[in-house]
Amino acid sequence: MKILVPIKRVVDYNVKIRVKPDGTGVETTNVKMSMNPFDEIAVEEAVRLKERGIATEVLAVSAGVAACQETLRTALALGADRAILIETDVELQPLAVARLLAAIVAKEGPQLVIMGKQAIDDDANQTGQMLAALLDWPQATFASQVVVDTAAQQVTVTREIDGGLETLQMPLPAVITTDLRLNEPRFASLPNIMKAKKKPLETVSPAALGVDVTPRIRTLKVEEPPKRKGGVKVADVDELIAKLRQEAKVI
Repeated sequence: MKILVPIKRVVDYNVKIRVKPDGTGVETTNVKMSMNPFDEIAVEEAVRLKERGIATEVLAVSAGVAACQETLRTALALGADRAILIETDVELQPLAVARLLAAIVAKEGPQLVIMGKQAIDDDANQTGQMLAALLDWPQATFASQVVVDTAAQQVTVTREIDGGLETLQMPLPAVITTDLRLNEPRFASLPNIMKAKKKPLETVSPAALGVDVTPRIRTLKVEEPPKRKGGVKVADVDELIAKLRQEAKVI
């Protein structure tokens, strides 16, 4: 069974985000970039399935600028077998990414797509659902446990909901998006980092896949949220109620 794992290059989660002075976007020059944390979980789950003999190949895919090759090499160092970069300078939106991934699925023929539930830069939480719709595959989002039965050609997914846990069973092929509690991603060892440099990494263009990635939405302006005011102490309950009425306007 082949597993496809889409990954995204984002600003590292430890970096304090800064908006560009002209308000056209977020500052990325000389900023540390890394793999989207939810995608790391997806890579880890795919690699574990391969280690258990359930999967035969793990294919990592990313779409974006040439620098995304570094992120793909990280996925290869974590255990992916090969990688594909869909290289483009266009600002990709969820539907465009889903269409690109659908084209890769048609080309590669994976039986399972495991991907992060969302990217930490835009928090869209749309690509996995759109991909499943384009492929007409069953989907399970926010997975906290995945059990694959290759004999029955089905997958059982446990997901966290407001009321507790929900268990879904789907036939393969399917799309799964990962939540934080699915697993704990491993660290890439130095020998695996060196081996990753020799693993195959293919580069294709959106045009070669027959996909138009022209943005449908245009960002007019990006600005920082207003700074929060400092807290104050009140002398008694009466003063607290007065402030709630006059300032917070909650009573």
